[in-house]
Amino acid sequence: MSPRKRTIVLTGASSGIGAVAADRLAEQGADLAIVGRNPERTRAVADRVGGTAFLADFDRLDDVRSLAAALLERYEHIDVLANNAGGLHSRRELTVDGHERTIQSNHLSPFLLTNLLLPRLIETANTVGHGENGPRVVSTASLANLFGHVRLDDLDWEKRPWLGGWRAYGTSKLVTILFIRELAERLTGTGVDAYSFHPGTVVTGFGQSSALIRFGNWATRGTYGIPADAGAVPLIALAADAPVGAPSGTYFDRLAANGRVRAQAKDAQLGRDLWALSAQLTGVA
Repeated sequence: MSPRKRTIVLTGASSGIGAVAADRLAEQGADLAIVGRNPERTRAVADRVGGTAFLADFDRLDDVRSLAAALLERYEHIDVLANNAGGLHSRRELTVDGHERTIQSNHLSPFLLTNLLLPRLIETANTVGHGENGPRVVSTASLANLFGHVRLDDLDWEKRPWLGGWRAYGTSKLVTILFIRELAERLTGTGVDAYSFHPGTVVTGFGQSSALIRFGNWATRGTYGIPADAGAVPLIALAADAPVGAPSGTYFDRLAANGRVRAQAKDAQLGRDLWALSAQLTGVA
């Protein structure tokens, strides 16, 4: 009897480091759920890697709920949930759910999806056994967390200057690190681990609405950062069927554990309060 394929749910997989990671993880034998917003690109990646395409717009929480329902119907086991979708928005805009787009796409939607899939991840851990290669949640954060500042009374950035969305973006990535650390605490003893990582400064289509990024591309002729192949390396490593070698909750700067973070990222009470507020905003029990 052949061994069961590992199931990896990969969001933001239609381009950039997500698409590269899909290729590499498929080569390692994983069964991939390719999640994206663009129908053509998402289906093209899924076809290329022999996976299944799932369409969802993270600006809509109902899309996330429908996505979770479809994934739970399709997969009896989920070994990895890779929360890689997200973005930087040069203008402050609200989603149909009434939240600022950056915090919703980078945190509230991944938070909701993670919570809806957690029972299946825990069931998978109970099936395959607890160990270093057990199920994981992996979230794409950023070194940009260093210029973020979490205010639970202003997640939607109504009380602070927008400044091209950079501080809101950095804050959303600081929130990602806090979320993963609190998630790791809540998952203690379940056999499911959680990690976040900075992929590096990657040259992709990311953030093209930002004048600063467009200028950087123009000034350096697209050579200001590393290619998507290099940026995908930590995502591939954390999602692969191999021991991570670091405690659950660890934030990686590329492949280096315990990357630099704002002091707020180490505030356990802030993490708990953020969880409670996120649960309230997304309707998580």
